[in-house]
Amino acid sequence: MPQALHAEFVNRMTRQVGSDWPALEQSLDGKSPVSIRANPAKQYQGSGISVPWCSTGYYLSERPNFTLDPALHAGGYYVQEASSMLLEQVIRAAVDLDKPLTVLDLCAAPGGKSTHLISLLSAHSVLVSNEVVRSRTTILQENLIKWGQPNSIITHADPARFGAVPGLFDVVLIDAPCSGEGLFRKDDNARQEWSPEHVHHCSLRQRRILADAWGALREGGVLIYSTCTWSPDENEENLHWFAQEHPLSFVDWTAPPAWSVEKIEHKEVRGYRCYTHKVEGEGFFISAMIKHEAAPRSGTDRTPTRHVSKKKELHDWIHYPCEHIIFEQDEFCWLRSVQTAGLAERLREHMPVVSAGTLLAEAKGPKLVPAHALAVSTVLRPEAFPVIELTLDDALAYLRKDTLPHPGTGNGYHLATFHGLPLGWVHVLSNRLNNLYPTEWRIRMDIRRL
Repeated sequence: MPQALHAEFVNRMTRQVGSDWPALEQSLDGKSPVSIRANPAKQYQGSGISVPWCSTGYYLSERPNFTLDPALHAGGYYVQEASSMLLEQVIRAAVDLDKPLTVLDLCAAPGGKSTHLISLLSAHSVLVSNEVVRSRTTILQENLIKWGQPNSIITHADPARFGAVPGLFDVVLIDAPCSGEGLFRKDDNARQEWSPEHVHHCSLRQRRILADAWGALREGGVLIYSTCTWSPDENEENLHWFAQEHPLSFVDWTAPPAWSVEKIEHKEVRGYRCYTHKVEGEGFFISAMIKHEAAPRSGTDRTPTRHVSKKKELHDWIHYPCEHIIFEQDEFCWLRSVQTAGLAERLREHMPVVSAGTLLAEAKGPKLVPAHALAVSTVLRPEAFPVIELTLDDALAYLRKDTLPHPGTGNGYHLATFHGLPLGWVHVLSNRLNNLYPTEWRIRMDIRRL
């Protein structure tokens, strides 16, 4: 049985939704919808009922064991609850996505909104995905690598650090840490931790994050604020407070009535809320605001100082999207656009940069070992390597990092695929096959007992 709802939460929500409370309460004890978002860059064909507000979102009739689907590990899709995909409609209403944009996802782990954003941005844009908690950058990096887009940078910094790069970003997304009321039916810990004091603490933290991020946004830029809570103190009241402090205007957009997304009109604030008894998804709030305040640019992008690689072999492995350059950094070779490389140089002066661009290879003496990130990247030229198409059983064995049978082909690095989706590399030798799937990503589930 789920944890009982806190009495003060019940009282507040009864006032907030009125006669809808019994239906909302019942939904919180129900089953969460299951949804995925397909990766358009990998031409993954999603199936199921479409999520109406997301061009690549799909509802599944039941929750499969995603761990046992190689397409997930190949970055063919991302498992994401449907309400948060509303980001697509809000950013389309606020921004011209055909233009080259510099975008910051300030609280990015585990990467759901970052992978969504990078699919919506133009190829000349750059996405910076930041995570405050160092340990959570690992899953963020894994998910962005699997998604396969090269125009991304991952940083690890407190939001206050971005004040050192004023006016740098065209768009800032703050998916703020919150009390998690909208996740009560899928996260019992959120129920247990809820209290008025916790809501107040979250509200104060959100205000600090808003204030810290504002300076990094250029004049005329768009700040998108979202939470997975219904608390007005964490949503519209916080934004009203912020609007009193700064010149801004809210993006006004109306969802089709069939979507059952509630439009919030609170003083000057405009926002959008999803309730679990109305929407096929979890609880969610999102709002977008345009900055009407001078924000001096923090200088031009730095000229990249890393050595530009002339290794012909690398150039044969990839196709170049939009003026990308191969850089050598120690024994590693990276693919970065000029914009990504210059932005990474500037950010490194103020904060740790975990990665920038796509890792292509590691030099071991005169030989180049292709990186796993290259195998799952959209810049890979698959025809540059022999391909081994795996069955489901062999694909799962590969993802467990088990030993695979020798394919009886020529020696060298081969691309392992499943239904045409690259999974990673194998190294074929005369008497054996080495499985090069990253050890830290391997499936640890004992599939034989299932």
